[in-house]
Amino acid sequence: MCHDGGMDLTYFWTGWSPIWHTLLIGIVGYLTLVVLLRGTGPRTMAKMTPLDFVIAVTIGSAFGRVMTAVDVSLAQALVALVLLVIVQWVLAFIRSRSHVMRRILDSPPALLYYDGQLQQKALRRHRLTQVDVHTAARQSGHGSLDDLQAVILHQDGSLGVIAHASMGDGSSVLPYVERHHGDGSQER
Repeated sequence: MCHDGGMDLTYFWTGWSPIWHTLLIGIVGYLTLVVLLRGTGPRTMAKMTPLDFVIAVTIGSAFGRVMTAVDVSLAQALVALVLLVIVQWVLAFIRSRSHVMRRILDSPPALLYYDGQLQQKALRRHRLTQVDVHTAARQSGHGSLDDLQAVILHQDGSLGVIAHASMGDGSSVLPYVERHHGDGSQER
């Protein structure tokens, strides 16, 4: 409200300048992000790891802020977006070459069910229940856990189901089985 008792019209309209600013930042920023993200390859657009998720949220937040903030220049907006994408590239590059960084940045897969046994500690640690494991089995077309060799919680939060017939040599599962056997976390 204005001091004279009338309504302050700046709540509804502050002129064309902020509108043009939002249009310019929105169009140029969007096109810049499309080019930058296209250059990162299809991995960026695949199921997200925790690193990908944090970067996506941060970019979205920064882009939303610079689109509506009239005190942010186009150059500053572009620097912010490019900086975030470069940080993602650098961390992804380091992650792909360093086992230590993968351990810091990624959540390793977790074995939730193996060879007829629910892995209770893993279920508790990841705040999942037996119902979640049964749901994953049903969604993969299995009516019983008896048909399954393993259920694994993937890095992206999805549950992978491996039937007995699909186990093969188990090379994608055995490292997690051995880890569970070796540290005593498998409960029967």
